[in-house]
Amino acid sequence: MLTVQTIGDTAGHVWQFLRQNGTSNLTAVKRSTKAPEPMVLMAIGWLAREGKIGLHREGRSLHLWLTEV
Repeated sequence: MLTVQTIGDTAGHVWQFLRQNGTSNLTAVKRSTKAPEPMVLMAIGWLAREGKIGLHREGRSLHLWLTEV
């Protein structure tokens, strides 16, 4: 179900994954959450808007990392 709560929960999972694994690509982040892709992308947007993650596109890959721990 798509709710603010589920997006926030997924954002928490993404944050924890990046905290444990460091810089990762989008594919690894999506696999780690086991959530539908749109949910993961909304969670990443949430974290980016809050300034908690950095994003960098390199070719076809998108890399994500925490900006604060």
